[in-house]
Amino acid sequence: MGLTERFLAFTLLGTDWVLWILIALSVVSIAIIIERLVALASGTLSDDMIADFKSTVVAGDFAGARALLGGRGGIEARVALEGLAYAPRGPSAAAEAMIGVRGRERLNLERNLVVLGTLGNNAPFIGLLGTVLGIIRAFHELAHNAGGGATVVMSGISEALVATAIGLLVAIPAVVAFNYFQRRVRTRVARADEIAHAIVAAASGAPAAGERRHGSPRSATPATAEMA
Repeated sequence: MGLTERFLAFTLLGTDWVLWILIALSVVSIAIIIERLVALASGTLSDDMIADFKSTVVAGDFAGARALLGGRGGIEARVALEGLAYAPRGPSAAAEAMIGVRGRERLNLERNLVVLGTLGNNAPFIGLLGTVLGIIRAFHELAHNAGGGATVVMSGISEALVATAIGLLVAIPAVVAFNYFQRRVRTRVARADEIAHAIVAAASGAPAAGERRHGSPRSATPATAEMA
């Protein structure tokens, strides 16, 4: 059996296995969407809480600002707690510490989003593969049943097009969810940056820990790290 015949035998298996793959991918997509909805909704600080936190930090009450967070999680709270811990060492130390936490927490927020993006881009092609296989099978059956005429071909093609439709049904929600989650991640990172800038500004107005110990205050240097 030649190579062409081997591939033909494979294509004649039909589109059922492609449909099962698409169904499995749809289950994965739905699971990721639900998990990301829960993850991105947890630990979010309200606008009022952020405003109270910033006013407390600007007033120099770092202990009160830490108490406002109340052991909350999420990128905003974790960046804030890290900045408050390093603020006595100066604005540069606080900024560097918050950049590290910000990067780690952003990776957590973006977890599995690449899977949604990949599904959105490739599920239609998987469906198209199923359609092509179905059309090949339809013409092959026509060759062995010429009396069936157009009825055989149309029936096979209509069944084959189901794979393309299922592929689109998998891809469209994945793309919509991917874009929505990307926007949510950018929003939460921006809010964390807002908090970080407030902490750096407050730390710039206070002497570093070493300066307080030696009793020789000097003008605070601006943070060298940019919270971008």
